[in-house]
Amino acid sequence: MIFHNALDIAEIVRRLLEEGWTIEPEDLAHISPYLTEHINRFGEYSTHELGIQPDAYDPKLDVDFTQLR
Repeated sequence: MIFHNALDIAEIVRRLLEEGWTIEPEDLAHISPYLTEHINRFGEYSTHELGIQPDAYDPKLDVDFTQLR
């Protein structure tokens, strides 16, 4: 779940950058992929999509994180 949330956050950051927004590393430092409000830990989950191959993961974000060091 955390990895899925991280992928969603990265995609949103890419879209904002394409739209011309400036993304500062400090802004991203406050975002956590460990969100639990939408997770039903003990619910029923569909497994029919397990065989679907996901798109290739692109780890590159055009944000300079060197300022956070």
